[in-house]
Amino acid sequence: MVGRPSAAAGFTITELMIVVVVMSVLASFALPAYNDFVKNQRIKNASFDLFSTLVLARSEAVTRNTSVTVTPATGGWANGWTVAVGGTTLRSQPAIANITIAQSGGNAAITYNGTGRVTSPSTTTTLQLSATGANSIQTRCITIDLSGRPVSKASTC
Repeated sequence: MVGRPSAAAGFTITELMIVVVVMSVLASFALPAYNDFVKNQRIKNASFDLFSTLVLARSEAVTRNTSVTVTPATGGWANGWTVAVGGTTLRSQPAIANITIAQSGGNAAITYNGTGRVTSPSTTTTLQLSATGANSIQTRCITIDLSGRPVSKASTC
């Protein structure tokens, strides 16, 4: 018995084009949210790096019973920073792309003494991190209180 040839299985070009169009429309809606997510994560990571550096400097100052200094790179905190004891560098952070770090209060360099306190106890130092050129992105604030303890929060300073 001779049967009809079976139809080829698969998708037509029209069906594939409709899927591509639907996927591109969905991607165009998701892309701005993804960009904001990436910028928020970049700020969180930079905030954590700076916070952990301050905790390290304070801990090393107490452990070594000597002054430890966190110094911003030439041009400001966004260009990186170093943690040093005398002439020995303990940690060095390179520049952070597309992040602005504004400092208010205190000196540019933050120095912890052997008791873990900052050496200029008359002011509270704040460091505000934000994404360059972005207004709707969450900013983060690191405050170094008079005892030398850094505190990080997700808000403006």
